[in-house]
Amino acid sequence: MINKETKKFLNKLLLYILVIFIAFYMLFPFWWAVVSSFKNEAQLQMVPATFLPRDPVTNKIFFDLKNYRSIFNDGTFLRGLLNSTIVATSVTLLALAVGSFSAFALGKLRFKGKNASLYIILAMTMFPQVTVLTGLYAVINALRLPAMASMILSYMLFTLPFTTWVLTSFFKELPVELMQSAQVDGATPFQSFKYILLPLTAPALVTTGLLAFIAAWNEYLFALTFTSIEPSARTIPVAIALFTGAVSRQEPFGEIMAAAVIVTIPIIILVLYFQKRIVAGLTAGAVKG
Repeated sequence: MINKETKKFLNKLLLYILVIFIAFYMLFPFWWAVVSSFKNEAQLQMVPATFLPRDPVTNKIFFDLKNYRSIFNDGTFLRGLLNSTIVATSVTLLALAVGSFSAFALGKLRFKGKNASLYIILAMTMFPQVTVLTGLYAVINALRLPAMASMILSYMLFTLPFTTWVLTSFFKELPVELMQSAQVDGATPFQSFKYILLPLTAPALVTTGLLAFIAAWNEYLFALTFTSIEPSARTIPVAIALFTGAVSRQEPFGEIMAAAVIVTIPIIILVLYFQKRIVAGLTAGAVKG
């Protein structure tokens, strides 16, 4: 018969084991990428593989920075980094500008079709990208838009509904008395939005903006499609995927891992810094919308 103290101890032990397992499952791929990024070709070919970079002859720990030097000397990587920054920043600013107006209308104004609009926006967040890719590519090709503008336009399809949905929840939480007081003082709905409600939603804007930036930064399918005929506009996920080795059919695994580590570090720092606001934004959008 297990007493209460033993049962409590076993539950706590199982919880710790579960937490350690989840942490290991989530962090090990990134750890392996970091270790691989410091290995040269000979170290990558070692059998069995080592958990730390080791010299193939002496078996001593040896970190090789060759992969990092190669990607920073490669114009493709730096150009992809710049293109990703431009595209992700543009998408974030546009999504916040348009999304905040939409969220204000859906959260604070009364009009016919309001609930239907919310359901349509929610449905749009669930569309698989591949379902709209062919039609979107035909439209953009007919309009002869450059690749960079095409990516910004297409990324808005999945960042704008999400931004609007989350911001609507925040606007609904604001007391209606604030807007009524502004109207008594003669403010129009736009002035109430600009000078009173919008500053109060600044934390929500930061949260949704960060999530929109991450989504645009990591997007691969649209970027690969729209930059196929304009290689100079390739974003960083596409540039990394198309890395080529020094010789034919060689996969530059070490350089790919080094590039992946470099582009992941800023995202990790931002997510850790804003993690509480991200959780609050996701919870508000999922439960109260």
